[in-house]
Amino acid sequence: MARPETTVGQVLLDRIEAQAVVLAGLDEAVRADEPDAVHRMRVACRRLRSALRTFRRLLAPGTTDGVVADLRWLGAALGRARDREVLAERLATQARELPAECGPERVAGALERWGEAEYRRVRPEVVAALDSPRRRALAEALTTLLADPPLRRRAARPAVPELSRVAAREQRRTAERVHAALTADPEDRDRALHEARKCAKRARYAGETAAAAVGPAAELYAERMKAVQEVLGEHQDAVVAAAALAAQPDAGGEPFGYGALYARQLAAAEAARGRLAEVWAPAGERKLARFG
Repeated sequence: MARPETTVGQVLLDRIEAQAVVLAGLDEAVRADEPDAVHRMRVACRRLRSALRTFRRLLAPGTTDGVVADLRWLGAALGRARDREVLAERLATQARELPAECGPERVAGALERWGEAEYRRVRPEVVAALDSPRRRALAEALTTLLADPPLRRRAARPAVPELSRVAAREQRRTAERVHAALTADPEDRDRALHEARKCAKRARYAGETAAAAVGPAAELYAERMKAVQEVLGEHQDAVVAAAALAAQPDAGGEPFGYGALYARQLAAAEAARGRLAEVWAPAGERKLARFG
């Protein structure tokens, strides 16, 4: 159920506080290299940064620029390790599905060894980031922001109409990027699809932020934007995986298997592109962003 007495500023602060708690609570788990800890911390960084950017009109100009920059920095440090981890897992899993003549176990083993080596190479960057003065400054800045929020007068407006306007704006931005991606020339297509993915993710996070005040309507909005994000994410993962395979100088000693796996990435990217229009159709409905 919607809570009409809730202000849009309070909804934003609730979102920031919840994700700041997640971020702070994951430091030790990331240092201990617990499963999925890096991913969860990275997502918290993204959600915080997205909230501050999407709802920046509620905040005094310039007051959160430093926090946004620090969240981007920390997310990037975490991402270098996480991306290699996910890439190796994807390729090793798919390698084991190859026909016997491709040497699936040998290919998977080579990819797992490569992924482990890459992860060990970038892992120290993650620990160094957590131990840095910049990470401590980020934690302090988030605490200060919540203790003395730099909210503008418009933050006192009722939540539901404002959240609906934000959702409609993010939906329009995503629609523009999706259209650009669907009509892009082949040489620009991968970049355009990646930009559309980022917009869909930001729209999804706007829906998640709104859900506490709006309820099921915002949850549906977030679900449909997530579906678009996931299709575009599959495309991006396939493109990155194909590039990583092509960059292996000796193909892990298994050129036939690597070639078959490379072809599979190209097919996955093409399939994702083919699904985009269908998945976008329900996410692009105008009534989806009408929360109240």
